[in-house]
Amino acid sequence: MAIDRVPELKRCRSLGLEPGVIGLGKTSKREPRRTRSKVSEYGSQLKEKQKAKFIYGVLEKQFRSYYNKAKKMQGVTGENLLNLLETRLDNVVFRLGLASTRRQARQVVRHGHITVNGKRLDIPSAIVSVGDIVAVSEKAKSNAFFKGLSESGTTLTAPAWIEADAANLSGKIVRLPEAADLVDIPVDSQAIVELYSR
Repeated sequence: MAIDRVPELKRCRSLGLEPGVIGLGKTSKREPRRTRSKVSEYGSQLKEKQKAKFIYGVLEKQFRSYYNKAKKMQGVTGENLLNLLETRLDNVVFRLGLASTRRQARQVVRHGHITVNGKRLDIPSAIVSVGDIVAVSEKAKSNAFFKGLSESGTTLTAPAWIEADAANLSGKIVRLPEAADLVDIPVDSQAIVELYSR
């Protein structure tokens, strides 16, 4: 499996992203790099695709397959694409606050700590549906990381499309994410559609 080994903060700077978007929190402010050359339309579209791939931790082959799936769905292709990325299991775990970054969420899922509708699921790219309940497995609740979460009395901060249950370290998908739920994702999905439509 291919792994992106570029340091996350360096990648954030090159793509013009705030580290908070990927869960890294605030860092010391640096002056933005000034580039003299004017970015072409293709260049800006490519940058939007790179931002989306980086935020969600998806490589090209998988990203292209999400795009093809989004194109076949009813509605706006760009919104469908972000919808698919948002409803990935690793992203839902991150959105629920069960992990501080999407990368950590992916690891939590891979290690078998997460269940969907009571069944263990260790595939980070699995797409969840409306009505699904994503939870920390009973066995994993004794894990120091999750024990700390429940004992600290931390309330799970979830977006409006997920109903969080902090007591049970779980969340229910009550609806699909809408454009208004994705304001924290600084990606122009239409530019990605235009790029793939070339």
